[in-house]
Amino acid sequence: MKKFTQMKLKSGLMFLLMLGMVFVGEDAFAQKKKKKDSKNQPAAAAQATPPPRPQAPRNGIKPYSEVITAKAKSKEGLFSVHEIDGKYFYEIPDSLIGREMLMVTTIAKTADGIGYGGERTNTLLVRWDKNGDNVLLKVVSYSNTAADSLPIFTAVKSSNLEPILQKFDVKAKAKDDKGVVIEVTDLFSKDVQAIGLPRNRRTQYKVTRLDNERSYIERISTYPMNIEARYVMTYAATEPPSNGSTGLITVEMNSSMVLLPKEPMMQRLSDRRVGWFSRSVVDFGLDEQKATTRTFLDRWRLEVKEEDYEKYKRGELVEPKKPIVFYIDPATPEKWRPYLKQGVEDWNAAFEEAGFKNAIMAKDAPTSEEDPDWSPEDARYSVIRYFASDIQNAYGPHVSDPRSGEIIESDIGWYHNVMNLLRNWFFIQTAAVNPEARGVKFREEVMGRLIRFVSAHEVGHTLGLPHNFGSSHAYPVDSLRSATFTKEFSTAPSIMDYARFNYVAQPGDKDISLMPNVGPYDKYSIMWGYKPILEAKTPEDEQPILDQWILAKAGDPVYRFGRQGNSYDPSTQSEDLGDDAMKASDYGIRNLKVILPNLMEWTAEADKPFKDYSDLEEMYGQVIGQYNRYMGHVRTNVGGVYEYYKSAGQGDAVYVHVDKSTQKRAVQFLNKELFATPTWLMDDQIIQRVGDFGALERIRGVQVATLNGILEWGRLGRMIENEALNGNKAYSMVELFDDLRSGIWSELSAGRKIDVHRRSLQRAHIERLELLLTGNEPQIPAQFRNRVGPQINASQSDIRPMARGELRTLQRQITAAIPRSSDRVSKLHLEDALERIKKILEP
Repeated sequence: MKKFTQMKLKSGLMFLLMLGMVFVGEDAFAQKKKKKDSKNQPAAAAQATPPPRPQAPRNGIKPYSEVITAKAKSKEGLFSVHEIDGKYFYEIPDSLIGREMLMVTTIAKTADGIGYGGERTNTLLVRWDKNGDNVLLKVVSYSNTAADSLPIFTAVKSSNLEPILQKFDVKAKAKDDKGVVIEVTDLFSKDVQAIGLPRNRRTQYKVTRLDNERSYIERISTYPMNIEARYVMTYAATEPPSNGSTGLITVEMNSSMVLLPKEPMMQRLSDRRVGWFSRSVVDFGLDEQKATTRTFLDRWRLEVKEEDYEKYKRGELVEPKKPIVFYIDPATPEKWRPYLKQGVEDWNAAFEEAGFKNAIMAKDAPTSEEDPDWSPEDARYSVIRYFASDIQNAYGPHVSDPRSGEIIESDIGWYHNVMNLLRNWFFIQTAAVNPEARGVKFREEVMGRLIRFVSAHEVGHTLGLPHNFGSSHAYPVDSLRSATFTKEFSTAPSIMDYARFNYVAQPGDKDISLMPNVGPYDKYSIMWGYKPILEAKTPEDEQPILDQWILAKAGDPVYRFGRQGNSYDPSTQSEDLGDDAMKASDYGIRNLKVILPNLMEWTAEADKPFKDYSDLEEMYGQVIGQYNRYMGHVRTNVGGVYEYYKSAGQGDAVYVHVDKSTQKRAVQFLNKELFATPTWLMDDQIIQRVGDFGALERIRGVQVATLNGILEWGRLGRMIENEALNGNKAYSMVELFDDLRSGIWSELSAGRKIDVHRRSLQRAHIERLELLLTGNEPQIPAQFRNRVGPQINASQSDIRPMARGELRTLQRQITAAIPRSSDRVSKLHLEDALERIKKILEP
């Protein structure tokens, strides 16, 4: 065996030596040939030399014609896209290698329960790089940055290695040799998580794998600025949200790759005193002794034409170099198009404050005859997309350059069934004073005005404005009942608040404005974000001027920004109106008491005598829901803290506790309007027509949710801190517990009968006190803690002793009340309550 191996080795060596001789011989021949040629040999002799044989393509790179064959269906655009027998190829020019692009992934079509069409799932900044005979699709990040002229730039790059999303073999050189051809089929047909079903949905539905046999590319379209890939992905899932028997989830995804400008727009630095969508990076190049976050606005590139500089400096309105244009989706019903357009162009009044005229406009999309190449997917066009869907929503996203914040384009999503949402809001909030709202189908002009209102709100988002929940608190409640005031100022200073419609106005109030418009805050914020500062060469140059604009409005509630999601500030609430929640809610409840007895009449339709009571049921639910909102508006005052954004230079407090009298008045309101059983909501005529069971549960649900919300860990923690800081000026936890007990258990002192609603509420009160005594605040996941702030340590706080003391007080009062109770059910309830408390205190 060993001898045989040695013979094989010798044979192999001999073969290699012979092969080497052949190679050497060829090289020597070439050298001799060159020498002969150099001595001016006759041309015939040179021609007699056989031409060299064509070499095989290096590393699989083939001639262009062998890859992009005559069968290819080709489209020209940002990249040339070729489709051959279901395979897709990109022809990437050298000029776009190394250019940065945004890859925006959305759900285009979905099954029931899996998001909605148009929902964005991921946004990546990507770059196509060459690496030998490969092309790498890299994910780029600007979360950490420094100017490339600084020495630290090298360290930043070394600490932020860019992930490779996909590697592609170069199949051929471009047709003109100034680029490469790659196949991208696997990018959109295999499981690339970043552009497929998001991780949270995979976890939720227990997705196990992508089914390649049922996943495919629908189409890839290319345009001058972008490429749109539409692909269908089918996943095997253990718990799909619909069609469970199949064990499958199928979604149609759209990945949009948009070319970013070669030269980024100059940033405008943000300031939290003015609400704006913004993005942040850690800038290691700043002259600070720490890693500093740099935050700048998302905004469109609105620039003054050079020939208009002098006009602009004189204060004349000028047209921007490139206006913002929204096209109306051809699928939009014609009767609603004018109202959508008006909602867009309502913002021109705001842009005039920034020095521009005709800055924004809306147009009908061209017909196929007018422009056969026009497409809503073309990134050159921003479109209000109309979806035939039962989702009650509209949304206004935008695509922006993460390097500068420049908004590249926006597609507003408009769902057909948003009209039902508008109908419900307008009915419940204004029908008491507005005959136009008393029905389940509004006149076309009325619905059109509501569409215009929502259109303007969503356009505001696309311009860079977030919700301003502090706006609706700016106006005195009683001013909202004044025709003169509301005609001039509408119902809130900003259309970007969730201040829907005027529920404060009362029957008898005439000519009252019922909804907000693009208001003074909106005009101010657009001016602050878009007004060009021509003399500034850097974002830092702009800051002193931007600060002056803010300080000029400081202290005026009309120009205050209050962020969304602040659960402890009663002045930044959703769906509220006016500067006093108790007074506004009282007016709102009065109106609900007008609406409820008329609900059957106002939901009937004379031309549909055979319809069922589904509209009545829906609107009765809306009455309960609106009432619940009022309770929430009042509750937030208890343990509340106002948040007023200030700069350090202003020297004012940012966080201010709600004063004692306001908190106490809020608890008194809840005791009177909610905990003392709102029997007026129990309308027999309606209840008999909308369900066999559940009316009591509706009321109990509102009462218990409000009570638990008051006795909530964070709220009690703020009350403890308030008392520690402000002493007797604070509304203390002792006072809160006393006031709640006197309201919820008011029957004890007089021995009165306790009705079914109150019995449920009193049991809920005991259960909540038990939780405070024995439970802990739910732990917030680490990634969300910065949103909710610090959590209280319940076991080491005053909450447990207070809960124990309250249970003992109730124990004594119930014991004394039982002999005074003559109602059998009430007595049984009190005996049960006593036993519950005993088990809590003596488990």
